[in-house]
Amino acid sequence: MTYYVGTDIGGTFTDFVLLDDTGKVTTIKVPTTPDDRTRGVLDAFNVAAEQLGITREALISDLAHFAHGTTAATNAFIERKGARTAILTTAGFADTLRVQRCMASWTGLMDHEIAHYSMRSLPDPIVSRVDTYEIDERIDFQGKVIVELDESAARATIQQMIDDGVEAVAIALLWSFRNPAHEARLAEMIAEMAPGIFVTKSSALVPILGEYERSSTTAINSYLGPVIHRYIGSLDASVRSMGFEGSTAIMESGGGVLPAEEAAVQASKLLTSGPAGGVLASQKLGEQLGIDNLITADMGGTSFDVGLVVKGQPVLENLREVGRFHVALPAIKVTAIGAGGGSIARIHAGQLTVGPESAGAVPGPACYMRGGVEPTITDADVVLGIVDPEFFLGGTMALDVDLARKAVQDYIATPLGLGLEEAAAGIKEVANNQMADLLRSVTTRVGYDPRDFTLVAYGGAGPTHAHQYAEAAGIGRIVIPRTASVHSAFGTVSADPRRSFSLAFGQHAPARFKKASDHVSAEALSNVFAGLDKQCQDALGADVQIKRMVGMRFRQQVHQIEVEMPVRELTPEDIDAAVDRFETQYENIYGRGTALRNSGVEFISVRVEGIRPLSIPAMTADAGGQGEAAPVATRRVYFYREGFHNLPVYRWTDLSVGSRIEGPAIVERPDTTIVIGLTQRAEIEPFGNMIIERV
Repeated sequence: MTYYVGTDIGGTFTDFVLLDDTGKVTTIKVPTTPDDRTRGVLDAFNVAAEQLGITREALISDLAHFAHGTTAATNAFIERKGARTAILTTAGFADTLRVQRCMASWTGLMDHEIAHYSMRSLPDPIVSRVDTYEIDERIDFQGKVIVELDESAARATIQQMIDDGVEAVAIALLWSFRNPAHEARLAEMIAEMAPGIFVTKSSALVPILGEYERSSTTAINSYLGPVIHRYIGSLDASVRSMGFEGSTAIMESGGGVLPAEEAAVQASKLLTSGPAGGVLASQKLGEQLGIDNLITADMGGTSFDVGLVVKGQPVLENLREVGRFHVALPAIKVTAIGAGGGSIARIHAGQLTVGPESAGAVPGPACYMRGGVEPTITDADVVLGIVDPEFFLGGTMALDVDLARKAVQDYIATPLGLGLEEAAAGIKEVANNQMADLLRSVTTRVGYDPRDFTLVAYGGAGPTHAHQYAEAAGIGRIVIPRTASVHSAFGTVSADPRRSFSLAFGQHAPARFKKASDHVSAEALSNVFAGLDKQCQDALGADVQIKRMVGMRFRQQVHQIEVEMPVRELTPEDIDAAVDRFETQYENIYGRGTALRNSGVEFISVRVEGIRPLSIPAMTADAGGQGEAAPVATRRVYFYREGFHNLPVYRWTDLSVGSRIEGPAIVERPDTTIVIGLTQRAEIEPFGNMIIERV
């Protein structure tokens, strides 16, 4: 037997998916081990081997592919637990990271915080002013050297950094993407003088226009580099110590996997590693079901992450905010709020609030019996009768309903003068409406109607709440994947090896142009694409599947839109057609008549994405039970403003393809609880996934 394994470490649970060569899927959840997150992965291997009835060594010996997604980079960055980092920048530009292109006081804040000046603040720096060093050198916008690099002064600066105890260095010189010679020489000098220091060159990592965005991305990569290098090295060593001889694949934010040795030095590409896996798995599920437009919603223990798949492709972004700084690398667009099963409910100024603070894995919700005392969403679900405390994680982890009741009563019900169940339902209602607001926001803000999409609900808590937040957002169809509670982990094991290479371009059609091709060279654009094509081929092989994109914007604007280009020698007609597509895409997002064609169009950057399809077995349909399933029990469940209802309780293992269930009802799985709402019905489709639709 041959096995393929994907893992994803979340804030509360570590998820594990095993696919064998017959297409059978085994899913496992174990508690995350915050003191050493790799230990949770090893625990999952032990549980998997036990379920398969084999030894761990036998499982590892037959392991053909191991992929891993992680929030380690995100957590280290948000918590500011990176390495002491210095930045080398061109003389006169030392404050680039502090100024943040005049966005420092509001980047990453909520709308209501931005609206009130007194609530604005500066982010905690990732590079202190004392660790910012100015280098005597200058290259102009054409790549010509104006001021030669002063190597003597540079050596003195590097020695100062060494003496100060710097662990990592970001090199971000002005216009280095036009001529990387000075950055390359500085990196050589650091390697000579201090070979143990982690170094990132902006010209290698992100060679694009945008001084601040390039500097920020480079600094973040160096800041996280030593941490992620140790983390991935430890994970890889641990798996190899069990006998694995293959290459560990790491999920990257753009929707593919990197070899561990590459991922270890490209930490900034892992900032949304885990969430990207869920969106990618949903895309593949959509292909299987013939559904092109999907909203992906991952509700785990800590957060609620939302992505979009439009016309069969995940929506990407080339610039995003993480931890109040910007990252200029392509990534699957995922928007998150603090609304997971462990999100804490509190009273603030007489109002019930839920999140963003989370109880995490330790101490966890009150019902976990690990020392948590404040009520969480999970505690509310237990109080309402939705989650069976005797069947949590298939009965392998007992929950204390009395502790859940006490937390909700003491912290919410009594202060607000509410009954116990009414208070618990209020917690659930507030959380679900926050999630519905996010679904509406991520669609309507980019020109889409959420009612035109199918919701894919996953994560350990996603299927429990989807019936309500989907209804509030106006979404009529929900898909609960077979791999719902470990969907992001399934995305990692099914992700294709991928690379993305970008380069600044910098040609434009002026105001009131007639034909863009009179001003933008098709030959020059083809040459840049050809160079990036070769980089993809060198990384992934000659049979790599290539996708070409050009970043465009109207003149005098800030934000750009990527337009796909044909993979061949470009002609002037291709340039003109690209402008037409850009205008169409622009108006699809911002509304008819908003395009500013007469202002001119800039061709800002080019990007080539390469994918080498991974060959793994297709999942076989999970037959489950036979015929129409009968409920195993009836349970009193409290619904907001509806009171108690007696709901039939089904077991997932008793359902088979074609099984139908009329709501309201509960379907229990070992890894999650599915709620079918009062006005919904569910059916198991031919691939074993559950489809819930409004009646």
